[in-house]
Amino acid sequence: MSKGVLLVNLGSPDSTDPKDVKKYLGEFLMDERVIDVPYWARTLLVKGIILNTRPKKSAEAYQKIWWEEGSPLIVLSERLQSKIDDHTSVPIALAMRYGTPSIKQGLQELHDQGVDEVLLFPLYPQFAMATTETILVLAEELRKEHFPDMNFTTVPAFYNHSDYIRTLGNSIAETLKDKEYEHLLFSYHGVPERHIRKSDITNSHCKIDGSCCQSASTAHQFCYRHQCFETTRLVAEYLGLKPNTYSVSFQSRLGFDPWLKPYTDRTIERFGKQGMKKLAIVTPAFVSDCLETLEEIAMEGEEIFHEVGGKEFTVVPCLNDREEWVKVLSRWIDEWAHQKPVEA
Repeated sequence: MSKGVLLVNLGSPDSTDPKDVKKYLGEFLMDERVIDVPYWARTLLVKGIILNTRPKKSAEAYQKIWWEEGSPLIVLSERLQSKIDDHTSVPIALAMRYGTPSIKQGLQELHDQGVDEVLLFPLYPQFAMATTETILVLAEELRKEHFPDMNFTTVPAFYNHSDYIRTLGNSIAETLKDKEYEHLLFSYHGVPERHIRKSDITNSHCKIDGSCCQSASTAHQFCYRHQCFETTRLVAEYLGLKPNTYSVSFQSRLGFDPWLKPYTDRTIERFGKQGMKKLAIVTPAFVSDCLETLEEIAMEGEEIFHEVGGKEFTVVPCLNDREEWVKVLSRWIDEWAHQKPVEA
C-alpha cells in the first residue's frame, strides 16, 4: 500500500470577475448540504434569485481582499501544503470542495503517484454538514466512480485536540501580547439551527437550549454548536481567561431561517453601544484567512465597532501556515503514515 494525504479546504472563485464569482457561488450554494431544501426550492432560490443579485456584490467584496498572487485562501492553503510536504514522508495533495483544484483533481494527483491509501484531511476543526460532511460524501462518490482501488481514512474533527488548542491559544496570545483589550470574541461561521438537529445521531439531544451542549452525549461527535463552545472553553482554560472577558458568536448567516445565535455583527454592535472601546476577535472555524475573516470581520466588523463608538478592534489571524501549526499537522500525518494512533 502506498500512502498519501489530501488536504481539503473550502475553495474560492478563480478571480474577482463577477462571472467567476457567480460560477463559484452556484457550485457552493447548490450543494444540498449547504442549502438543505428540496432541489426545486434550492434551484429557485439560488439560480432564480441569488445568482442574479449577489455575484456583483460578492465580487466587490473579493476585490477588497484579493492578493497579487490570487485568492488569500488558495494562496495560504498552498503555502501550508508546501510546508507540510517539506516535513512529511508521504505525498501531500491539495483540493477545494468548491472551485479549483477540485477534489477529483487532488485524488487524481495522488493516484498518478501510485497512492492507494489516502488520508482525507478536511481543514475544519469542527464538524458540520456544510463543511466536513459534504467533503467526505463527495470524496466517496468520486472514489467509487473513478478510484475504486483507493481506500480512505478520515481525520476526525480536531476541535478539542490538545495540539490544536495549544497552537490556537499560542496564536491568540502572540497577537494580543502587546495589545490592550476588554473582551475576546470567538466568532464562528454560522449554520442554520436545523443543521444541528439534522446532525444529531440521537435524534433527541440537540435542543439548542443553552444546556444540551454542556451535558454529555454521543451527539457531540457531530454537533457543530457543541464543538464551537468546547473549542472556546478549552482555549480560555489554556490562556487562563477570566469569566466574562470572552464569549462566542456566529457570523455569515444567509436567508431568513433561524441560525445559531448570537450573531457576530449584532454582538459587535452591542458591545460598542455598551461602551466597550477595545475589542479583540478570533475566528476558530477557519484555519486559513478568507473572505469571511478578511472582509466580513476585519473590515465590516471593525466598521460596525467604530460606528457605535468603539476605538480599537484587533483581529487574530487564522493559523494559516504558522510554523507551530505546520509541525502539528505534519506530525499527525506521519503518525498516520507509520500507524501510530493520534492521541488527543
